[in-house]
Amino acid sequence: MTSEKRTPPQRRWLLLRGLGRESGHWGDFPARLQTARPQDQVLLLDLPGNGTQHRQTSPAQIAAMTEHCRAALQAQGQTGPVHLLCLSMGGMVALDWACSYPDEIAALVLISSSLRGLSRWYQRMRPAALLRLLTALLSPSLQWRESQALALSSTRHPLDAALLQHWCALQQTRPVQRLNLVRQLLAAARFRAPQPGPRQPLLVLAGAGDRLVDPVCSQRIAAAWQGRHALHPSAGHDLTLDDGAWVIEQIGRWLDGLQGR
Repeated sequence: MTSEKRTPPQRRWLLLRGLGRESGHWGDFPARLQTARPQDQVLLLDLPGNGTQHRQTSPAQIAAMTEHCRAALQAQGQTGPVHLLCLSMGGMVALDWACSYPDEIAALVLISSSLRGLSRWYQRMRPAALLRLLTALLSPSLQWRESQALALSSTRHPLDAALLQHWCALQQTRPVQRLNLVRQLLAAARFRAPQPGPRQPLLVLAGAGDRLVDPVCSQRIAAAWQGRHALHPSAGHDLTLDDGAWVIEQIGRWLDGLQGR
């Protein structure tokens, strides 16, 4: 018998979520990305304190989250540079990783992210959204907390009962501790725009309907490091939930442009 040689993937995509969210919150987006780019490989990791790592203590520094992700990726036997596709706070980890270990990161796609030093605090987290999140955090009702998270994350599915049930099930199975949420908020608030910035190709996406983060934050990230910027006309904070097809389309156009350089 002869062993069949596997063709190495053209690109490896590593997906990271944000504050209090886990790989399960990507929904069907990873599968859709894999279908759209069959020559690539799609990988998922959870930040410490979230998802499969919910029993860990969340670091209060983004740099410590970066080190956790590096170790987790190496433990999977993954070597060589990866393309990072990250949402919200995950984008901060992506930037820290890309700047601290540039040879490990091939390119960056940041979705609905923000940075201290580039945007005002009330743009990075809309005051009304912050009040709503803090109120939900104190609520004993899991369903209420997740309903608030969904309403703030999505413009297209804010009242989706099936999706809400799925999000509640994720939290019941792998609950995120309140203290970990506070530590993640602190890490995000502390993290400043790195100087010098990333040297890798950069795509920055945002939704005009984002109720959590002012989309101007994404525009400023792209402008700071000459990245490509695209704004969805109606989607909310979770672009992959509201219009995953649009995200995949933007990634394809961006990659085509990079190949044409």
